[in-house]
Amino acid sequence: MKEYGLFINGKWIVTEEKIGVTNKATGSNHAFISVAGKKEVKEAVDAAETAFKTVKMEPYQRYEILMKASQILMDNQRKMAEFLSEEVGKPIKEAMAEVARAKQTLILSAEEAKRMTGEMVPLEGAPGCGNRLAFTMRMPVGIVCAITPFNFPLNLACHKIGPALAAGNSVVYKPATVTPLSAVFLCEIFAEAGLPGGYLNLLTGSGSKLGKFLTEEERIGFYSFTGSPVVGKQLLENAGFRRVALELGSNSANIVHHDADSKVTAELCVKHAFANAGQVCISCQRVYVHRTIYNEFCSQAVAYTQNFVMGNPLDPKTDIGPMISESEAARAEEWVKEAVAQGAKILAGGKRRGAWFEPTILTDVQHDMKIVSMEAFAPVFSIIPYDTIEEAIALVNDSIYGLQAGVFTNSLEIARLCAMKIETGGVIINDGATFRTDNMPYGGIKESGIGKEGPQYAVKEMTEEKLIVFKF
Repeated sequence: MKEYGLFINGKWIVTEEKIGVTNKATGSNHAFISVAGKKEVKEAVDAAETAFKTVKMEPYQRYEILMKASQILMDNQRKMAEFLSEEVGKPIKEAMAEVARAKQTLILSAEEAKRMTGEMVPLEGAPGCGNRLAFTMRMPVGIVCAITPFNFPLNLACHKIGPALAAGNSVVYKPATVTPLSAVFLCEIFAEAGLPGGYLNLLTGSGSKLGKFLTEEERIGFYSFTGSPVVGKQLLENAGFRRVALELGSNSANIVHHDADSKVTAELCVKHAFANAGQVCISCQRVYVHRTIYNEFCSQAVAYTQNFVMGNPLDPKTDIGPMISESEAARAEEWVKEAVAQGAKILAGGKRRGAWFEPTILTDVQHDMKIVSMEAFAPVFSIIPYDTIEEAIALVNDSIYGLQAGVFTNSLEIARLCAMKIETGGVIINDGATFRTDNMPYGGIKESGIGKEGPQYAVKEMTEEKLIVFKF
C-alpha cells in the first residue's frame, strides 16, 4: 500500500502521523498520506514567501509552465481519472470528463498570464494635471491559500492554482482530507512542468486544524475556499482584512414554464440532479414546473431515472457511484425520511445501500423541509408545481442561497423577467442551473459566497490594482 507525503519547497516530506485514504466503493484504505501540523504549515508558507520574493517568473514563463502542465495532465488522463474514481467514488466517465475540464482550466489560466493589463487613467482631464500621465498595473497579492472540496478535487484545484500562478503568486494548497491523492499527482505534474520549488506547496490533513493554522499565518494574502457555509463564514471572520473568495454551495432551482418541452427538460434535470451522486454545488435540487405540464414532467422524470445504473465507479457502464461516505448517504436518507413523514411522496428511489443512495425524486414537499431549503448534496431532487411565473420566481428566491438558477421557456418576455428578478449569481436560460463552463464568471450571492471563479475573473481577485502617476 503506497504512502504519500507533503510537497513543500519542491520536495516530498513524510511526517510521522499518517491517515488512510479510502476507496469509496469498497470502504477500505488503499493508500496512506502524511498529516501536516503547525510546523509544516510554517515551512510551506516560508517556502511560498521565499519563492515569491526571490524566484522571478516572467509572464511568458508562467504561460509555458501552465500549458505544459495541462498537456502532462491530459497525457495521464486515465491515471488521474482512476485516482478520482477511487477517492471520490465518481463514475470513471465523469472522472475522465473532469480531467479534460481541468486541462482546459489550466489552458485558460495560461492565457491569462499573457493578459495582465491595467488601464490608462485620463488625469490630464483634471484641472492642472496636463503634465501628468497615469496608468494602473495588476500586481500579485503574494501568497494564495487554495482550499478545495472533495466533489471536484482536480478541476476546482486548477481553478484556484492556475489563476494564482498565472498572476505571479505562490500557492499553499490544502485539498479535502478525504481526496488528497489527485492533489499529490497534480503537484507531481507541476514539478514535471518546470514550476520552481516553493511556488506550489501541498498540505494534507485535518481541515479544522490546518484551517486554523493557515488563517493564523498573516503572510498569506488571499484565501480561495470552496466548501460549506459554516466553514466559509469562519474563514472570512479569521482572515480579517485579507482578501477572500468563497464558493459555498446552493440548493439550485430550475423553472420549467408551460411552453417548454417537458420530455427534454425532464431528462436534463434528472441528469443534472444525479451527476456525481448529486454532490455538485449547482446540482438540480428544486424544479418548479408549471401546473399544466406538471404530471407529464413527473412521469418523464421517473422514466428517465429508471435508466440510471448504480455500481462500481470504475465500470464504464456506471452512472451513479457511492457518495463520499456512508455517513453522508445516511444523512441524505434521513432527510428524505423526514420529508416523507411530513407529507412528501417518493416518486423514485429513496433507498440506501451502504454509501450508495438511489437516485430519488420527491413531490408534495414543503419549502421548510431540509431536503428543499438546505443543500442536499445527494442524488435527490424535488418537483414542485406553480401557477404563475411571479410565484415561481418568488419560490426560487425564497432561499438563503443564490448561486445559479435555470429557466426553461420559449417566451422572450418570461426569460427577460426571470433574468432580471431571480436573485442568483447566474441565470441560465433554456439550460439547467447546473450549466458551467470553465471560462465563465462563476459565483453566487447570499450564503452561496463572495467572489468569482473562472481564470479571467479569478486573476483579478488574486491581484491588486496599483496606480502609477508620472509628472513631467
